[in-house]
Amino acid sequence: MNATWSLVHAERAALVEDLAGLDETQWGRQSLCGEWTVREVAAHLVNNARTTRLGIVREMVRARFDFDRQNANGVARELGDSPAETLDRLRKVVGRTDTPPAPLDSRLVEEVVHGEDIRRPLGITHSYAPEAVTRSLAYQARTSVAMGGGRQRIAGVRLVATDADVAIGDGPEVSGPALSLLLATSGRTVALDDLAGPGLATLRD
Repeated sequence: MNATWSLVHAERAALVEDLAGLDETQWGRQSLCGEWTVREVAAHLVNNARTTRLGIVREMVRARFDFDRQNANGVARELGDSPAETLDRLRKVVGRTDTPPAPLDSRLVEEVVHGEDIRRPLGITHSYAPEAVTRSLAYQARTSVAMGGGRQRIAGVRLVATDADVAIGDGPEVSGPALSLLLATSGRTVALDDLAGPGLATLRD
């Protein structure tokens, strides 16, 4: 558990560093995460870092058990009055170890996938800890889409990482960097251009 939190905290700290020099326009840029901007994804990460097992129950009740509404409420609450305030709030949660009632690897998924939701549109590259990526990929591959994973998306193909000892699933092969496999499994279609293999058409569909 301590090792997992160390990975999470390291990715949070790295994102804070990457966001520190953004200007107003960059904060408002469209992310890879739905309709959210870069700043809204950062606020979402603040809200996630502050979410406790009891707190998520209260939030879901307020949102009438609508996950999208619960997420939107959390973003609105944590945005603050300016990008500087959003960043300050993100900086203050770097070392937190709160979590909703979900497997701890879901915290890695949040930091890695949302980190790319922010970085890719900004042209920022980051070297993630290999373990953070491979564990996130394994988690997403076994978790249903309804629970934020991607199991149904990769049904019928075999994912093979070209930069890690990872092979998941059965069927025609789709190969590429583990990070791109993770993003594709998580529904980020931009990562499909990084992948190759006879199963790619199936994955695109």
